[in-house]
Amino acid sequence: MAKIEIEGMHFYAHHGCFKEERVIGTYFTVDCSMDCHITTAAKEDDLNKTINYQTVYQIIAQELKKTSLLLENIAYRIIIAIHNQFPLIDNIEIKIRKLSPPLGGKIEAVSVTLNSDDVKE
Repeated sequence: MAKIEIEGMHFYAHHGCFKEERVIGTYFTVDCSMDCHITTAAKEDDLNKTINYQTVYQIIAQELKKTSLLLENIAYRIIIAIHNQFPLIDNIEIKIRKLSPPLGGKIEAVSVTLNSDDVKE
């Protein structure tokens, strides 16, 4: 079992409970961790037998383009979309951070971490 991670993906998107957040937008970062078996890919040096990082990034970017009220919803949709593309992944963990959230004070970020073990379709 191996862990493949894509860390610190940056996006400008339009998510939030406040209408202004969905209109103006703000910055988000996403980390993705995937547990999977990669022995065959490692031995054979074959991209087709592992998880394509670019495809995972594109899935995440597409999901960030869809407006949501909650970070929880974005993380859920990302996990479902990645699992649909790569069903052999044993576990997916997504962490989404909203940078400088409008909560009435100076706050660096708020975040949600969701694990595919917690996701029930």
